[in-house]
This record gives sequence, C-alpha cells and structure tokens, in this order.
Amino acid sequence: MRRVWRAAMVGFGLAVSMAAINATAQGTTAQEPLPFLHAQDVVLFQGDSITDGGRARTGSDYNHIMGQDYGYILAAEIGANSPERGLVFVNRGISGDRVPDLAARWQRDTIALHPQLLSILIGVNDFISTDERAVTLEQYEAGYDKLLAETIAALPNTRIVLGQPFLLPVGKRKANYAEQMVEMKKRQAVVDRLGAKYHLPVVHYQQAIDAALAKAPAEHWSWDGIHPTYAGHGHMAQEWLKTVDGFWTK
Repeated sequence: MRRVWRAAMVGFGLAVSMAAINATAQGTTAQEPLPFLHAQDVVLFQGDSITDGGRARTGSDYNHIMGQDYGYILAAEIGANSPERGLVFVNRGISGDRVPDLAARWQRDTIALHPQLLSILIGVNDFISTDERAVTLEQYEAGYDKLLAETIAALPNTRIVLGQPFLLPVGKRKANYAEQMVEMKKRQAVVDRLGAKYHLPVVHYQQAIDAALAKAPAEHWSWDGIHPTYAGHGHMAQEWLKTVDGFWTK
C-alpha cells in the first residue's frame, strides 16, 4: 500500500501545480490559498486511513510524518507557494478509525494541538465495520455531534472543515455498490446535517469524484473503492481547497 502512496505523490507532483489548484478553487491564479490563516498557524487533518496515508508515527521528517494523501498534497503545495507564513501542517489520521476511536484520542490528538484549522474525514469504517466494531447510524451521528460540540467549546476560534465519507465501485465494493451507497448516503447526510448545525463547510468528495467519472473510470480514482489513488487524492485536494477557500473568503 505504501508503494501506491509513494508513486502517487510523484505522479501528482509532476501533473498538478498550485496554480491549477488555485484556479479550481477561485477561478483565478491570483488568490493566495487559505488567506484567513496567519504565520505559524496549525492546520490539522484528522480521520482514518484515507487521511493516515501511511504516515510515520514518530520523527520530524516531513516527507513521512504527513503521509501520502490529500493532506500531504495540500501541505506541500501551499507550503511551497506561501512560505512566508510558515503554516504548520499536522496529520493525525489513523487507519481503521471510527468516530468512537476519534473520541478516545480526541483530547490528545486534537484539542491539545490547538489547531487554527481542523479538517475531519471519518465515516467509512463506521459504515463497513461489523460485529463488536459496528457503529450504527445513530451512534455515528451522536458521537460525531459530541466531538464537534466539545471541540467548539474548547477551541472556539478554530475553523472546522467536515469531509463526507465516500465509496466507489471498485474491487469488493463493485458487486453490491448500489446497495452500499444507500447506506453510505445516510452517513453523508449526517455530515451535511452537522455542517448545517454548526455552520461549517462540508467537502462533498463523493459528488466531486462521481463527476470525475466522466473523465476516467472509477479505478483511476480509487484502487479498492475506499482508498484513493494518487489521482483520487489529487482530486480530493482540489475539492477541499475549493470548498474551504469558498466558504471563508466569499
């Protein structure tokens, strides 16, 4: 899996520049990304394996501790194109995590880091987990809601971004994809409700990647229906920046 992620970054680095991402986000190449952030502000990415990206758990080598994912792409490109602010990007995604797992480590891995911008992508494991790890739709919404309420109370000045979980018809997800999507859409609706409740931007990854299927098949964007390829992560980064910049720089 790590070989896929490493190859992803090489391919994406050759194919996409920050100018292209900015153009997608703003319709122009003149706008600085995330202009509402200031020098040394912390941008924290939280979630499961999609965010984890095979990151190293220790050390200070930024080629490894950010992992190889959409967050790494954003950190690399924004850091290169806006070096004077010295923004600090942090990845605390953990493969396999569900909302209950986030809750168990939230104080240490989120609140204690005092991010100025917090991005959360969680839900696919809550959906696919079975037996003792199963998380009902009601538990998913209640647990997620509690996390957001606690975060806003503890970090009232932190901007929070919510990402919708998603699936693609690849690998094991292809056979009964339509049936799985009925349930996944319920989780996506939860994220939309929470975004509306707390007035937060929601990145609609499913919608963005579904639209991209007009350009290339699902296998181009995900290698197993859950984890993106380099192209999928690149597309996620574009959609994330478009949503975040559009929400706070209208």
